Amino acid sequence: MTPLQSLLLGALQGITEFLPISSSGHLVLGEHFFSLDTSALKSFDVAVHMGTLLAILIYFWKDVWQMLKTFFELLTGKTKFDNPYAKLILYIVIGTIPAVIIGLLFEDWMDANFRNLKAVGTLMILVGITFYFGEMFYQKNYGSNLKAVVQKAVKKLKDFFGCDEGKGEIQGLTLRKAVIIGCAQALALLPGVSRSGSTIVAGLFQGIERSSAARFSFLLGIPAIFGAGILTFISGGSEILESVSYQSLIIGFVSSFAFGMLSVALLMQFLKKFSLNVFAVYLMIVGIITLIN
Repeated sequence: MTPLQSLLLGALQGITEFLPISSSGHLVLGEHFFSLDTSALKSFDVAVHMGTLLAILIYFWKDVWQMLKTFFELLTGKTKFDNPYAKLILYIVIGTIPAVIIGLLFEDWMDANFRNLKAVGTLMILVGITFYFGEMFYQKNYGSNLKAVVQKAVKKLKDFFGCDEGKGEIQGLTLRKAVIIGCAQALALLPGVSRSGSTIVAGLFQGIERSSAARFSFLLGIPAIFGAGILTFISGGSEILESVSYQSLIIGFVSSFAFGMLSVALLMQFLKKFSLNVFAVYLMIVGIITLIN
């Protein structure tokens, strides 16, 4: 792997990790385009995923800091579980469990059977279709709801006057909804299924506003991305490090972090005004092209 390939693949990961178009699927496509052996690049995949993880931690540092602070306050009895951030911690823990179970039991099987162009292309098309119906369902059942309109108007007033966003609370999120979103995240272990996209659309199907669903999606991704990277490294050990040079790992990490910061910032603003339909069209087009070729 050349430095330029490392830079481009890192940028590809950074952009697609947050845009709901499947980072793992695009990495497979990018590695195939450069004629690289995808099965020997797990260390590089770990490095670029750690880069995007750092981007999440920095972009959402206020939420991360408050959750850490609340966690230690819970341990010392200084706060209770009615604290909004305590609830958010609980939702993230519960929502992470499905991905942990599926990952431990089926990760090798998924890599063996779905880390190829045909599977990636097919899954991209299916995810694109799901995005379209998710947006249609949300607009039909929640988009014109008077309560939702009022809440959106109040939120705009708060943004205009610089009011507090809600002290950790994600509007409309419940324990049941967190479990369902967590199950959607587990599906993203398949290359071609977007982690952010699957969790956001799962939120839409349950009436959670688009940008709020995205915020929970990225916070939910912190333990998932970190855990997946650690498990991959532990399972491969020194053999994983030997498959790619340290130079390529560093370049990929820095590139994915830089482009990840840009991507998450743009997406959070985009979802406040626009739907997922543009990504649905993109995924279906790329999926069809991939299958044809």
